[in-house]
Parts: sequence; C-alpha cells; structure tokens
Amino acid sequence: MAQRIFVKVMGFNDVERHALNTLFRLSEQRETVYALWRPDAPEPPKLALIDGQSYEATVEFESPSNEGLQIIWIGSVVPVRAYRSFDRPLSWPEVIKAMDELFASPEALDIDLGFGDDTSPGEVAAAGPPARRALIAAASRDERLYLRAKLALADLTQADEAETGPQALELARANHYDLALVDFGLTGISGWDFLKELTQSRGSLRLIVTKERASIGEHIRARFSGIEGFFNKPPHPGRLADLLQKVH
Repeated sequence: MAQRIFVKVMGFNDVERHALNTLFRLSEQRETVYALWRPDAPEPPKLALIDGQSYEATVEFESPSNEGLQIIWIGSVVPVRAYRSFDRPLSWPEVIKAMDELFASPEALDIDLGFGDDTSPGEVAAAGPPARRALIAAASRDERLYLRAKLALADLTQADEAETGPQALELARANHYDLALVDFGLTGISGWDFLKELTQSRGSLRLIVTKERASIGEHIRARFSGIEGFFNKPPHPGRLADLLQKVH
C-alpha cells in the first residue's frame, strides 16, 4: 500500500520550485509518494526542505512547530539537527535518494543460491562466480568504443553491442546482462518505451543512460524509474567511472 509523505518546502527560486513540483508529480507512480504540505493538508509534514539562502526560510526553521521534522538543508551553513545537506547546483537525484533513505520501504531481497536439484553446493563453489557481462547500446561507433573502454577500466570486459533499440532488446531477451549502458536517443523505439521494455525483459539489469540536453524533469523521472545513472551527453568521465565502480 502506498504511503504519502507530506513535505514542507521553505524558500527556493522559481526553477527549483518547478523541479520540486515535478518531483511530487512523478512520485505519484511509486509506493512512496511525496506531496507538498499545505496548512489544509490532512496530515502534518514529516520532512522539510529548507533553502538556507532564504531569510524567510531560516526564520521559519526556528519555529517550534518544526522541531520534530526531518530536515534536508540546502546551503553551506548547516544547522546541527539537519539530516542531510546539499550545496548548489542541486543534484535532484541525490536529494530524492536522501528522501528515499528516510521513508522508502527496502526492497525485498531476491536471493538465488544457484543450487539445482542435482548440483551440490560444493560443485557450485568450485565453479566460481559467473563472469559479469554488459550491454552497450549506442548508434555511434565512437561512443560504443568509449563506453567499452570505461567498462574495461572498471574490470568489466565482457560486453555486447547494439546500434538500435530493437537490436538491444533482442540481445537483452537472449542473454543475461548485469549492466547496460545505453543512449536514450537510439533509433527504432522511443526512449522511455525502450527503457521500460529493457527493464521488463531483465528485472535485475542495472541501467546507465546518456541523453542530449536532459531536462530536470527527465533526471527526476530517471531516478524514480530505478535508473542507476542518467547523464547529459557527453557524460562526466570521473562521475561515470565512479558509478561504474559502484555498480560493478
């Protein structure tokens, strides 16, 4: 059953307010729903997002009515009782992640020990873990070569390549991949439809996506869709390398 978390928002400029409204709207599709708290809301807020650069917000923060709230603070001078803090420019997926760490229910573990009816645990252990395998889906050969090189640096050397969305889906249905690095603009299918089909074909597949001029709303939607990384093109080399080390 979905839970609704009311969020008190203090401060922020028009662009950031638009991003927050997008966050609230897209969260309606999840089990943990975030909603803007208003005085007429049916429940008190459980979280406050506070813009530390706003005088009115910092004054409101000192109100006794906010003492029991979890606080996510935006700004450099952080009060002691803040749960998390972020500096500008804001990374909205990181803000959402911090919110989810507070309120989202942990996903049930799906552990497959790999023991068949006629296979002993000793035989499985002796065989060692299977090699990890990746899917690279991008129309540009240069981009595929670049992503392959990044995977190799993360010690993930087995990878298959696709130039179009349908080719990538065909490979995903026929093979097991631990990770997919894909270009949102692949031909043959629209981006979000492609990502939905790809994750449905392999539920445990971890996704890293690149896109030309991705909007704030798209970054937020990617976070809510379970995508590990959603990068504007070209992806920042250091951040991509760090993420590959984490997911690999």
